Amino acid sequence: MTGAPGNAWHHATGVLALDRPRIFGIVNVTPDSFSDGGRFVTLDEARRHADRLIAEGADVIDVGGESTRPQGAKTVDGDAEQRRVVPVIEAVRRDHPSMPISIDTTKAAVAYASLEAGASVVNDVSALRLDDAMARVCAAAGAGVVLMHSRGDVATMATYAHATYGDDPVGEVIAELRAAADVALNAGVAADRIVLDPGVGFSKKSETSIAALSELPRLVALGYPVLVGASRKRFIGEITGVAEPSERVAGTVGANVAALLRGARVFRVHDVKPSRDALDIAWAILRSGDLRGAAGVAW
Repeated sequence: MTGAPGNAWHHATGVLALDRPRIFGIVNVTPDSFSDGGRFVTLDEARRHADRLIAEGADVIDVGGESTRPQGAKTVDGDAEQRRVVPVIEAVRRDHPSMPISIDTTKAAVAYASLEAGASVVNDVSALRLDDAMARVCAAAGAGVVLMHSRGDVATMATYAHATYGDDPVGEVIAELRAAADVALNAGVAADRIVLDPGVGFSKKSETSIAALSELPRLVALGYPVLVGASRKRFIGEITGVAEPSERVAGTVGANVAALLRGARVFRVHDVKPSRDALDIAWAILRSGDLRGAAGVAW
């Protein structure tokens, strides 16, 4: 598949038009996520947080029950992960019937239970590597699928344990994502349900994450919509000197706008309002330029 990304992303509960930047608002129902662990572990806390993200302009609610933090991440038993995420998905589906919901998991059983509970999208940070049944589950449900680049398992993928690349790191990332997309297609996932994520901060030192964002047009050229998850990431802290992840909002906004300019259309963030405002302004300026160019206006 090659060419410009499509203008719509199909998923299990409908279609998300990509006629403007779209935002995944993060709801981590984990005790140990790297920047908000333990804040939304009860059902009421998670529901209120989802309500707030939607009010701020989120287009999708992304629910996760297993941390992949850079230090000390531990695999969560599948049953425990389901107990964390399924009630939240059911509640958000009741509260916001038309809102697409994404389940952030690497486990096919968790994905299956979440899709049964009303999820629309499976956001797999292993790009189908860690569970052979994941692609079949997604295909059977007609789920939207986010394939994120990473290497290693849950405990190591956000570390530097597998961050060794050759002369063209971005080329390696693209090749591995192309292979993951082929796995999805071969399992029956339709091409219009696939979104690719370069995996900023996963199995990448800061220079590789920055290169992946800088060279996003190479990934966009595969023809799938591109999602960027730069929110609060380590490379932002290294550049800005901001040690506390929750205070890296401005840096996140900068990374997202740069990614938008390079072809990304979907953004996964903790802080929806500032990214919503910045992306909408940047998009209006870009669209104005496109319209002027189409009208033959000279600059």
